[in-house]
Amino acid sequence: MSIVTVQLGQCGNQIGFEVFDALFSDSYGPQQLCSKRENEVYQASCKERFFREEEIGVPVARAVLVDMEPKVINQTLSKAAQSGRWKYGQRSGFCQKQGSGNNWAYGYSVHGPRHEESIMNLIQKEVEKCDSLGGFFIIMSMAGGTGSGLGAFVTRNLQDRYCSSLKMNHIIWPYGTGEVIVQNYNSILTLSHLYRSSDALLVHENDAVHKICAKLMNIKQISFRDMNQVVAHQLGSVFQPTYSEEGPPHYRRNPLGDLMENLVPHPEFKMLGIRNIPQMSEHSLAYSTFTWAGLLKHLRQMLISNAKMEEGIDWQVRPPVSGRPPLGKTSVRRELPFNASLANLLVLRGKEAHGADLGGFRDPALYTSWLDPDNAFSVWKTQRAFGKYEKSAALVSNSQFLVKPLDMIVGKAWNMFASKAYIHQYTKFGIEEEDFLDSFTLLEQVVASYRNL
Repeated sequence: MSIVTVQLGQCGNQIGFEVFDALFSDSYGPQQLCSKRENEVYQASCKERFFREEEIGVPVARAVLVDMEPKVINQTLSKAAQSGRWKYGQRSGFCQKQGSGNNWAYGYSVHGPRHEESIMNLIQKEVEKCDSLGGFFIIMSMAGGTGSGLGAFVTRNLQDRYCSSLKMNHIIWPYGTGEVIVQNYNSILTLSHLYRSSDALLVHENDAVHKICAKLMNIKQISFRDMNQVVAHQLGSVFQPTYSEEGPPHYRRNPLGDLMENLVPHPEFKMLGIRNIPQMSEHSLAYSTFTWAGLLKHLRQMLISNAKMEEGIDWQVRPPVSGRPPLGKTSVRRELPFNASLANLLVLRGKEAHGADLGGFRDPALYTSWLDPDNAFSVWKTQRAFGKYEKSAALVSNSQFLVKPLDMIVGKAWNMFASKAYIHQYTKFGIEEEDFLDSFTLLEQVVASYRNL
């Protein structure tokens, strides 16, 4: 089944390019850990999901690129074409000459309705080129105006027009120190609207990705491209093919559907995060060896302590002895920093992946009391390595990992709203104070629901 990717705004388009490049590089890179036939089936499965063929034989990304300024889209289209390995479709991009000025309301209320027909027609044409549509993967940031405001508008339209198709929004969470003065307003409006129209929100935090670049990749002058490549690596480690229950070489056909089934058991809990291990510079990789026992021990503690990378894990954080209260006792709300989970999906790739001991992830203490660990934990595997890593693991979690960042953004936005700061920039484009209040109410409920897992 095919996934149509919608790249929105500067951030969405730059990350989208790196994602497709990472997927292609992994699919057609050297591979010694599986048979030639298995590798060919793997390549075909990846191509079916993310690429389509044109007459000249160069794979074309199943993607639509949208921005309100032409510069980034032109650069992205050109970069892909110049690679000679894959490209975007000739008419897959939509741009205008005026951006959204970091104003969510302008992206949602002005650009959205004005260009709705053109954008949705582009998406429809891409959908029609799929033999079987598996869903939409929408890449966007939430700090600016176009990615956030127009992204929320487009997602709502996709929900209206393709209500039976799955929609996953990949969101870039802004730096805590601030990129845009009104980023907290833009963020709460984005999240509250997506919570109503998207099936899942897969989040990458800029602060966490920046630390990975500095600490694990040893990059001295960190650029957005460095960060985007880290994000693309993590996404690829999840979305590339893995075996279905039938075993090799039968690969899962619908990764979006399988992700939702395993990770989103209730519509009130839609926030997903990714951790992966190992991730390092190629220079360091050449001198490193890994065991599954060591990788999984570190990854489990990263989950428990809510660490985004293996360096600096807090080994003192432990889950309760039991995830369920004794009979006749009421449960006591766990205080963070222990990161309780609703559901976890572990993706293992590489040598001897099928022999890895996964018992630590089936511990009932990791999960909420109202879901059995057998239903809350899933694992996907393939002996085919990902990139240049002989063994690698990725963990997609629906957990409390965003409680603090979300609570902080809501609090900062509320403080600004209480003093009426910058509200006029939104009301003049049709966003009323009631819209803000609705957003606060919804997101405060999300925080409370996750906090009480």
